[in-house]
Amino acid sequence: MNQLTHFDNSGNAQMVDVSEKPVTAREATAHGSITMNAEAFAAVKSGTVKKGDVLGVARVAGIMATKRTSDLIPLCHPLPLTKVNIEFKLCPERRVVEVLCTVKTSGVTGVEMEALTGVSTALLTIYDMCKAVDKGMELGEIYLVEKTGGKSGHYIRAEGGYV
Repeated sequence: MNQLTHFDNSGNAQMVDVSEKPVTAREATAHGSITMNAEAFAAVKSGTVKKGDVLGVARVAGIMATKRTSDLIPLCHPLPLTKVNIEFKLCPERRVVEVLCTVKTSGVTGVEMEALTGVSTALLTIYDMCKAVDKGMELGEIYLVEKTGGKSGHYIRAEGGYV
C-alpha cells in the first residue's frame, strides 16, 4: 500500500482529500538560520543596514509567506491561519541569526509547510537586505521543531536531529 498520500495508486500526483477529517487545533514550529560575516551581523544587530529594519521586514515577509504557502507548494491546501509568530535570536559568537516560525490553525490538515515557508522566506529576506554587505551568507538548519494536532499526533524533533 502506498504510504505517500500525495500520489494515487498509479503514481500520479494528487491533492489529498481531507473532507472527512475532523477539525482539530493544529500548531507547528519551524527553525532556520543564516550565518554572515562580522560586518553584516553587526549591521543587523545595530539596525544600520541601509535597506532598513532587517528583522522587522523579515518578520513581515515570513508572516506574509505563511499565508501564501498553498500558492507556492502545489499540493498544499489553503488554510485559514489563526496565528503566526516569527522570533529571532542573535548568536554573536557564531554570527548567526536564528529564526523560529510558529503557525496555528483550527482545521483538517496541519501547518508544518506554512511554518517552514515562513522560516525560509524570513531567511531569504535577511539575505536580500544584507547582500550588499555579504554575498557569502549561508542559509541552513531549516527543520520542523514541533507540531501538534491531527492523526499523527504530537511530534518533537529529536535532540540533534538526524546524525
